[in-house]
Amino acid sequence: MKRGLVIGKFMPIHQGHIALINFAASQCDEVIVSMSFTDQDPIPGDGRLSWIKEVFHNQSNIHIHKIKDDFDDDTLPLKERTRIWADRMREVYPTVHLVISSESYGETFAENLKAGNVLFDIERKNVPVSATHIRQKPFVYWDFIPPVVRPYFVKKICFYGPESTGKSTMARRMADLYQTEFVPEVAREMITSNDFTVDDIIKIGHAQTQRIIDKTKTANKFLFCDTDLITTQIYSQIYLKQVPGVLYELEKQIRYDQYFLFDTDVPWVKDELRDLGDKREVMFEKFKHELDKRNIDYILVSGDYEHREQFIVEKLEQLISEFS
Repeated sequence: MKRGLVIGKFMPIHQGHIALINFAASQCDEVIVSMSFTDQDPIPGDGRLSWIKEVFHNQSNIHIHKIKDDFDDDTLPLKERTRIWADRMREVYPTVHLVISSESYGETFAENLKAGNVLFDIERKNVPVSATHIRQKPFVYWDFIPPVVRPYFVKKICFYGPESTGKSTMARRMADLYQTEFVPEVAREMITSNDFTVDDIIKIGHAQTQRIIDKTKTANKFLFCDTDLITTQIYSQIYLKQVPGVLYELEKQIRYDQYFLFDTDVPWVKDELRDLGDKREVMFEKFKHELDKRNIDYILVSGDYEHREQFIVEKLEQLISEFS
């Protein structure tokens, strides 16, 4: 039995890590993947661990573990520093015969662990990426991010505001333009009139939240959302004169990276659910107030439909430059 060891933060795991671990598996009968974490990590450890497990869930010879990084001392010379690592590895793992890494620490770490050492693609020629690159510029390195990890980096865009301001059409249009997913107003799939109950609005809240979670898994960089749980709360208050507490809890589950607040300076179009045409300005102020009281930044969208589309594309391109 030859047992290998791969260590790292995997923040996040990427195609380079996957190639490294698969190479290790080709060299050993069993591979321990040791993911270190701290409470201050920018990406929480439990999430990273679940990603690694999902990537390798069909490979029974790869064993995934996490270990709290409360023993490292980066002020020490590399040989002394890796001796501390080796001591901890011996405490928590069975005997390791081979250290496989893509880092310069591999040789001294293996020596301290009294194991063999194999370096893999240390110059990153096969997979030219690092976790730091991905965290800083996820859109540039999108193709190096495993599908299970991509939802973490998807930027959720909320088109928000009163009814009949073009949000639904814009969500579909932007999804088509950026070759990604959009989430419609799920309430329209569940009710045909504004004569609904508290149970109905709770079901709508759950369904809207779940649809966003589901679509995030298949989105390409952006996810465009036609509505949010703040909107559900507003209409619950208007039509039911109350807001069930669960709608506030559901609101906390989704964080949007950018809100676009749609103004009412486009023609009103009535349908079976739109009956507040005479209160458009009041509704606009209500929607705006809910963002303001939460200190949520937003971009105001106004003008005709053509101008709105051009304006939103400009703002999205600015966002892309921030993540690229």
